[in-house]
Amino acid sequence: MASHQPLRIAIDSGGTFTDCVWLDRSVLRVLKLFSTPSDPSQAIAEAVGKIAPAGKEVVILHGTTVGTNTLLQRKGARVAFVTTAGFEDSVEIGRQHRLKLYDFFFEKDPSLAPPELRFGVEERTSAEGKVLRYPDSEALSSLAWQIKAQKPEAIALSLLFSFANPENERAVALALSELHVPVSVSHQILPEFREYERASTVLVNAYLQPVMQKYLHRLQERTGEKKKSLIFVMQSSGGITALATAAEQPVRTVLSGPAGGVVGASAVARRSGVERIITFDMGGTSTDVALVDGNPSATNEAEVAGLPVRVPMLDIHTVGAGGGSIARFDAGGALRVGPESAGADPGPICYGKGERPTVTDANVLLGRLPADHFLGGEFQLDLARTRKIVTQWLKENGSRLSIEEFAAGVVRVVNANMEKAIRVVSIERGYDPREFALVAFGGAGAMHACDLAQALRMPRVIVPAYPGALSALGILISDVVKDHSRTVLLRVKALPRKHLEGIYSELQRTIAIELQKEDWKGRVVFERSCDLRYRGQGYELNLPFGNDLLARFHAEHERRYGYSSRDREIEIVTLRLRGRVASPEKLSEMEIEGPSGKLKTGSTKVLFGGKTLKTQILPRGDLRPGRVYRGPAIITEYSATTVVPPGFLYQADKAQNLLVGIG
Repeated sequence: MASHQPLRIAIDSGGTFTDCVWLDRSVLRVLKLFSTPSDPSQAIAEAVGKIAPAGKEVVILHGTTVGTNTLLQRKGARVAFVTTAGFEDSVEIGRQHRLKLYDFFFEKDPSLAPPELRFGVEERTSAEGKVLRYPDSEALSSLAWQIKAQKPEAIALSLLFSFANPENERAVALALSELHVPVSVSHQILPEFREYERASTVLVNAYLQPVMQKYLHRLQERTGEKKKSLIFVMQSSGGITALATAAEQPVRTVLSGPAGGVVGASAVARRSGVERIITFDMGGTSTDVALVDGNPSATNEAEVAGLPVRVPMLDIHTVGAGGGSIARFDAGGALRVGPESAGADPGPICYGKGERPTVTDANVLLGRLPADHFLGGEFQLDLARTRKIVTQWLKENGSRLSIEEFAAGVVRVVNANMEKAIRVVSIERGYDPREFALVAFGGAGAMHACDLAQALRMPRVIVPAYPGALSALGILISDVVKDHSRTVLLRVKALPRKHLEGIYSELQRTIAIELQKEDWKGRVVFERSCDLRYRGQGYELNLPFGNDLLARFHAEHERRYGYSSRDREIEIVTLRLRGRVASPEKLSEMEIEGPSGKLKTGSTKVLFGGKTLKTQILPRGDLRPGRVYRGPAIITEYSATTVVPPGFLYQADKAQNLLVGIG
């Protein structure tokens, strides 16, 4: 890299660790720091200070959990919700789905906008886009004063059928702009049908906007204190966007870090000639899984923290199971693990401050995580403290389990939770996991991957180089992405190509203007797709746009649901367009940094299936490419540890991936 070029640093902020990757000329470097959950920008600024030379211009590509955590903890802004009169309570009513159908004591989480902050506008637009009633200017002035009296920090505006004609919504937005608080407008964020989901998405955006703006401003200040820095943010869709766009539409960043992991896993597996994978990202707080059949698949029907979010995001399923997940006994005496996590502070017991047993502690007690090989030998885990505190905790809880039985139970329970998550993205969607490889990453993924592969009868586990920082690597190589959509609701028996081409051209011009405004360079590749369904259905399938679109819809419907109706009328519901500018960083041109000299070959005793076996400890850098080794083994490296149970074979391939399979 020439000296005049900025240093590009990809940073993934997790609940336990902040992972950083960058290129030193063509060599990939990695740094892991403990996260600072109270202010994630603190750990990022510390990392940038360690990585970048004084005076060096820096480009930060950031995957953030700020949006996700804000939603989970319900610590967002005070939001006013404005909609067509008579629909003020739609965000409270929702779809009336009961998460626990037979629980008489179940209480639904309250809406992000409380009743006193919901306002109606006397206006109406028809489903066909005809304005039936214009909002009165005096009424809008009165509305602005009513909202101002409630002192909201942000406003969500979503009028009925504004996706078909935004004229009324523009007028209301103009009147509300005088309040000088952020206004999230539905026809700008999500011009699609289904009023509740659109309103929910816009409300989430407004709820996050002040928090994200404050965070990104603080991050820019911290990282710009000693050096010039530019910040770009990873989106849930698997692409990079400008900081200003992320601050304006933070709803697009709620799965920012996990999306980087899917992009990275797909890229590293492809280097080993594997196209069909299930990604398994087990971090400190949660586990994210996704199925990739050639290319990462996106969805527009996600829920985050129980709230519908309908912006494009990679199809990722998350469960509260990570290395920091806390173990406990429930009222019936059954062992439970998660979703509560010890996080980075206080962390697991073995880190030196925690007091409650976690999955990481269980792995240490079983010998699966050698105490003197953590973070490449730079951080010593406290095995003695872990044994002492867990023993005392078991006594206090009246458990007769030995410490080894308890630890093995914790691993089995957390594995069952993660196995269920993999079944959700594979078997429940018509895919056979036996036809896919399991790509394991995250700080804890490679310790549990072989057990999961064996349970699901998956033939191969792939552990990439630096698995603990793969999400950051995925962010580093991610393209710039812009997504736009428009609901059209056309009933067809033949493809109206000319009409659809006109709409796609409009969307393409919008994306081109946005990319030019953000000063992105390079050729833009446009990817067209659309949502289709049979007339009368309440769900859609998304397919790439093309001349054979309708024929492919029948075939995909039959594959997915077991039947098709070729004489039935088809509805083209929503057109989608993605603009993509390729990243300047190419995985194929990168060299992997050499292994840490602190890691040494050795042996230890590990409990596998109730039997204690002498197990070799082998630094990953000592593996000879192409040579086949036999388990059991503990493969150590800087960012993660890989557990290879007895009966498995493993080898390092030319792409520097670790391949593990049943012998």
